[in-house]
Amino acid sequence: MTDEIFMREALRIARNAEGRTAPNPLVGAVIVKDGKIVAEGWHRQAGTPHAEIHALNMAGELAKNSTLYVTLEPCSHFGRTPPCAKSIVNAGIKKVVAAMKDPNPKVAGRGFEILRGAGVEVEFGILEDEARKLNEIFIKWVTKNLPFVTLKFACSLDGKIATASGESQWISCEASRKFTHHLRDLNDAILVGVGTVLKDNPSLTTRLVQGKNPVRVIVDSNARTPLDSNVVIDKSARTIIATTSNAPPEKISALKNLGVEIITAGDGLRVDLKILMHELAEREITSVLVEGGGTINFSMLKENLVDKVLAFVAPKIIGGKNSLTAVEGAGFEKLSDAVNLKNLTTQKLGDDILISGYVTEA
Repeated sequence: MTDEIFMREALRIARNAEGRTAPNPLVGAVIVKDGKIVAEGWHRQAGTPHAEIHALNMAGELAKNSTLYVTLEPCSHFGRTPPCAKSIVNAGIKKVVAAMKDPNPKVAGRGFEILRGAGVEVEFGILEDEARKLNEIFIKWVTKNLPFVTLKFACSLDGKIATASGESQWISCEASRKFTHHLRDLNDAILVGVGTVLKDNPSLTTRLVQGKNPVRVIVDSNARTPLDSNVVIDKSARTIIATTSNAPPEKISALKNLGVEIITAGDGLRVDLKILMHELAEREITSVLVEGGGTINFSMLKENLVDKVLAFVAPKIIGGKNSLTAVEGAGFEKLSDAVNLKNLTTQKLGDDILISGYVTEA
């Protein structure tokens, strides 16, 4: 129980940097001596000291013969920063308790080997499920070379995201819209289809004090994004347009001249979303929030690219067979092919209900 108390504190402080550490994981570290916490630290941003280093610096001489609780196996290699395992040994830490191994198959276990080789006692697996949940984004990216994808939509009680005339502002309440900006702040990128750009000319930014604007990704097979659209001209965030080899070269050139990054994903009529996701992962984009319409939503689900679904359900009934729904496209012909969700949770946001769930792997 004592180990769990200290590990929960490490998990808690790790979240202080939520949405800020990509492509690195969220990590918290607590140093305990004589049953009391003497130092804490968390990783703040890629390229800056890791959680263990912050805690060791805070502890100073108190680190000698103490126990370090850390949410992830200490790193063993030189990356943007030196290996933490050697710093732990040099500080005189007596025991390291970790929540989980490093999920990166290239380095998993090596940090523990360095520690044990230097005579440091090592234990791991304390609150591992919580630690894996904390870093579900990092785990997906580092093991599969794919970003963690969250599909978000707001709909009426009967599943409509817009009326037959296209009116959609606002189905959800103010509390839900504020929560959406929080989601944007936590994710590396936000993805929409070109239809959303053409219809709404959105900025796709985070309207929070000290909020972080995500990279804007526009799925646009034929490069129809207007040169004067907000995502092109406002420069408030990096913009990537995913297109195909069929897009007009002169339009691609014009977009590039305006600072837009182009990803050519596929030679067909539509963007190959699997190629796009791998390209984003290569650019160290570890998480993507999909805020598109019914067509892009279905395509992402059909390609098994969605990890989590967030549905903001408003107490409204719109009706109409021509009203837009959250997931359109061709649809799944058989119920057995339908996307199933697990680990469902619900919470109230104003008058809306937020239903969250993870996509069950096929």
